[in-house]
Amino acid sequence: MKLVINGEAMQVNDKVTTVEQLIRSLQLEKKSLIVEHNQAILKKEHHANTLVSEGDRLEIVHFVGGG
Repeated sequence: MKLVINGEAMQVNDKVTTVEQLIRSLQLEKKSLIVEHNQAILKKEHHANTLVSEGDRLEIVHFVGGG
């Protein structure tokens, strides 16, 4: 399945069906994230039940500590 993630077209495994699975497939599950799915910001509790489909657009922002 092809998704647009952070402005770039990306091919992801067809077994990825939810935002939560996508985050795991990108190995971002241990990071503090903000996810926008088709221009709607998702609360973390909705990641597991929000379906992704061909052509969806996602913005995934994670925070980096430092000083």
